[in-house]
Amino acid sequence: MALTSELGKQIKLKEVEGTLLQSATVDNWRQIQSFEAKPDDLLICTYPKAGTTWIQEIVDMIEQNGDVEKCQRTIIQHRHPFIEWARPPQPSGVEKAKAMPSPRILKTHLSTQLLPPSFWENNCKFLYVARNAKDCMVSYYHFQRMNHMLPDPGTWEEYFETFISGKVVWGSWFDHVKGWWEMKDRHQILFLFYEDIKRDPKHEIRKVMQFMGKNLDETVLDKIVQETSFEKMKENPMTNRSTVSKSIMDQSISSFMRKGTVGDWKNHFTVAQNERFDEIYRKKMEGTSINFCMEL
Repeated sequence: MALTSELGKQIKLKEVEGTLLQSATVDNWRQIQSFEAKPDDLLICTYPKAGTTWIQEIVDMIEQNGDVEKCQRTIIQHRHPFIEWARPPQPSGVEKAKAMPSPRILKTHLSTQLLPPSFWENNCKFLYVARNAKDCMVSYYHFQRMNHMLPDPGTWEEYFETFISGKVVWGSWFDHVKGWWEMKDRHQILFLFYEDIKRDPKHEIRKVMQFMGKNLDETVLDKIVQETSFEKMKENPMTNRSTVSKSIMDQSISSFMRKGTVGDWKNHFTVAQNERFDEIYRKKMEGTSINFCMEL
């Protein structure tokens, strides 16, 4: 399946079990699936645009005991190997993870059905962040506009259809969130909501700290809250992707760190789209106990 971006270049996507992925990822699928997890691995899991970089920075700050300088050691993309990432001839996410000393902190956007099985077999810790579907859709739309490694999203109306049908990279939001929610009681999974971290960052960051087996005092926690605010991270060259080439991410189209709010979907969804989305949501999420906050 080839989709042309506005540069006229073909972004080739391939399917694995009905999920669209970047072709380099699928070409590397055997290596990804045979990835060897270790029992002390912590895997950060998110659907794209659900607060991945945010939770990565929170986890790294906790891991480094609130030492801001240590968190400036390298850009966030290099701190936690991205398991399914591949762009030859650069080392793949799997290769980067292999080269990393334990205990490792890793990252993925894969659904539970596509995750390398050794993660389940080794009883690893998983940290999942979920974000409400409407804000996720808006954020992913703007991300696809500026990220030349992903297909051009087309108009907002077109993207609305693409997203609800799950024809985006990493697949359906509904399946992703449902899959991880259903796994949460069977494995060591801390399931967090983007909206909760936004509402009460200290409370949620403390949960992450406890889950990681760390014990930091209040002043350090307060510092982590401060350092991982949207405003701070938007200005931080180690997190804001400002070091990424414009040919890959064109931030003049849309910032990587765009708004970081809850409820921006109201500025995009028409009344008709909203009604239709709610109807589809009810059908797709039927029988799931998960509840999302749509506005703060």
